[in-house]
Amino acid sequence: MPRTALSGSRFPVENMWKILCFILLLCITFSLPASAAEKERLLRTLTVSGRGVETIPTSLSQVSLGVEVQGKTAQEVQQEAARRSSAVVALLKSRNVDKLQTTGIRLNPVYSYNNNVQRITGYAASNTVSFRIATEKAGTLLDEAVKAGASQIDGVSFVASDEAIALAQKQALKKATQEAQLQADAVFDTLNLQPKEVVSIQIDGANAPPPPRQFRAEKASLVSGGADATPVVGGTQQVEASVTLQISY
Repeated sequence: MPRTALSGSRFPVENMWKILCFILLLCITFSLPASAAEKERLLRTLTVSGRGVETIPTSLSQVSLGVEVQGKTAQEVQQEAARRSSAVVALLKSRNVDKLQTTGIRLNPVYSYNNNVQRITGYAASNTVSFRIATEKAGTLLDEAVKAGASQIDGVSFVASDEAIALAQKQALKKATQEAQLQADAVFDTLNLQPKEVVSIQIDGANAPPPPRQFRAEKASLVSGGADATPVVGGTQQVEASVTLQISY
């Protein structure tokens, strides 16, 4: 009787191990085809990339201008620069320019050298601002700013409006996607293969236009002494996008 009781106590343990081994075998058996199918799916894919470019007009001028004053004392120079700057800023606000901001305030001594001896002979102050305005109004406003007290035009660059850039980004993405799809169709038709589905999409970028070209005042002759307004002519910019598709077959 004791031996029978001992044998009975071992029997469930042995059965449990058999059951666990059977379950493990089933898991391995059913996982192998799934893994092979996944590998097959990854191997049978075509990767294509498309590029889209959208050209848009630059309807806005990004302008940087300011005043520069020289004099004997720092206080005199700073006060005169502040007075002229206030007049220029008041003019710009009255013309409803966009994104008006101060970009620089400087006050520096002016030195002279005599027999290798450095001596302060005066001071120079400059205040600069930047703003955006419609390009067709930029020339007239530049002339008015000079009359109001501006003595330097650091540069003019041309940009598209934020709305135009956003729309161009969407169009560039659309063109890039269509180009990638056309490439895939050509390959599948040539090889007599049947595409199934797009398994991955990568958008490499819908880039805003590159930094706009800068025009220095002395090079572009933006300030003229005649009665006609200074001519300011914009151009175009490009928005680019790239899309990569992975298509199974």
